[in-house]
Amino acid sequence: MIFKRRSAAPHNTQSVEVAQPVKEMVNPSLITPGQSPSPVLQLKDVSKIYRTGAGDFAALQGINLQAFQGEFLGIVGKSGAGKTTLLNCISGVSEVSSGEVWFYPPAASGSQNGKKPYAVHTMGENDLASWRGANLGIVYQSFELMPQLSLVNNILLPPDFLGSYSRKISREHALELLEMVELSEHAYKLPAHISGGQKQRVAIARALVNDPPLILADEPTGNLDTENSAIVLALLRDLNSRLGQTILMITHNPDAAAYGGRVVRMRDGKVVG
Repeated sequence: MIFKRRSAAPHNTQSVEVAQPVKEMVNPSLITPGQSPSPVLQLKDVSKIYRTGAGDFAALQGINLQAFQGEFLGIVGKSGAGKTTLLNCISGVSEVSSGEVWFYPPAASGSQNGKKPYAVHTMGENDLASWRGANLGIVYQSFELMPQLSLVNNILLPPDFLGSYSRKISREHALELLEMVELSEHAYKLPAHISGGQKQRVAIARALVNDPPLILADEPTGNLDTENSAIVLALLRDLNSRLGQTILMITHNPDAAAYGGRVVRMRDGKVVG
């Protein structure tokens, strides 16, 4: 699979057969000689406390984490480790109890400075929705495709929500993305008529449609068999290598996490390695 960048159910416990893991922590093509990698995302002492009738539950405890431009970061931990809560705090879906979440838009090509950073932890719901639409692509474990829409129209939902939909240009782009994930022949089918692995590839195409700098993948192989898991993970790795989006993927499977260039481990709401 070759990509070109466009201009302006229960967890499956099967192991994934891993090809040679990527060794670079950050995509080297995105760093000029002598330049340190630039953070796209930074969490500073982030905690999330849920108040319950039985007492307080600390889902996240003092998380400090950076993800760099062009990095494929795998976060691995067992169920209950706090992985999904972490993604929800990064995306602003869940409000942090304390700490800071910063997003740094990547600098434009040839520019030394990026745009003004976003303090995600302080943003209101309307600003968060606009920020997510322009800067995040999200891949869900359960695909989250609209069953009554064709595959191409599912991909067109994010630009429609963002207000950037153009009948001709947006549809052409959606069809290009389906071709990238090798599903162009199914463009006008409904999701019920394709396999689970194919649905996840559509979800990846949808995450790319607004050309976001950061992709969040929430257990993207959790509902897939071993063969389809390997296909989806290889697709994400190829996407990261060729298009340069930063990918932050959470998984319970250490073999899946190894597809990334760096692995962070979580346990009981803490980063442990």
